[in-house]
Amino acid sequence: MQYGTNLREAVGAPGTTPLIGIYDMYSASIAAQHYDGFFVSGFGFAASHYGLPDIGFIAWPDMVEFTERLRLAFPTHHLLVDIDDGYVDPEVACHVVQRLERAGASGVILEDQKRPRRCGHADGKQILPLEEYLEKLDLVLESRQDLLVVARTDATEESEIIRRAAALAETDADVVLVDGVRSVEWISRIREVVGGKPLLFNQIAGGKSPRLSLTELTDLAVDVAIYSTPCLFAAHSAIDSALLELKAADGRLPAMAHTGAVGVKAATELLEKNISRHHERRAPVSAL
Repeated sequence: MQYGTNLREAVGAPGTTPLIGIYDMYSASIAAQHYDGFFVSGFGFAASHYGLPDIGFIAWPDMVEFTERLRLAFPTHHLLVDIDDGYVDPEVACHVVQRLERAGASGVILEDQKRPRRCGHADGKQILPLEEYLEKLDLVLESRQDLLVVARTDATEESEIIRRAAALAETDADVVLVDGVRSVEWISRIREVVGGKPLLFNQIAGGKSPRLSLTELTDLAVDVAIYSTPCLFAAHSAIDSALLELKAADGRLPAMAHTGAVGVKAATELLEKNISRHHERRAPVSAL
């Protein structure tokens, strides 16, 4: 399978391609019923795998292993993987990219932050000198075969955003991401600067960017939208509510007739779809 080519074709198709942030196999199993593309979010993975914030704790072997499990269970879905800064060193970044491509990743996002890194929508981000980042990016691009590569800048100063967006658009990266864009006007400015290069927009609840529909993003000529945390934050809210209800009911589980209730039968049926011998019965899901 040419997973990079498949994602590249989706990005080049009319409209904005949505990729849904998932944080574990169960969240991916639910998301797979609704969308045909995943974003392996660094925020979500750090929270789920380590119980830690997205500030640089992720070890690359853990991300590769997670990608391998995802690809086995979801052979037709797009998998765009967040690799932060490439785990600091350019040689490590190239090695990780090659491992992820062999594991079945469709693409990666490589940022220009320096350590200590931050979530793209957090304050206090620091960025590498542009030349240093471009050297790392070029090495990564030389290391991939079919993998789609997103070049990401975390610049926050307006003149630096423009300078870096223009520089990234001149590389062989497939897509450009300016993270933490604060307004529709700035999306339009960045779109103009990157020219014909595909543009990615990152949406995260409570983040710095405006909440926009796919229709609005298409009108702004945005090619890809990643939704970093809808599954993670929904789980947070639902688990908290369920446990509050359990405490209030003195430990008595709710009746299965309860609206939206999920029991062992429904969960098992969902997970059985991930068994590899069942894949031939499962058609790709179109984005809703």
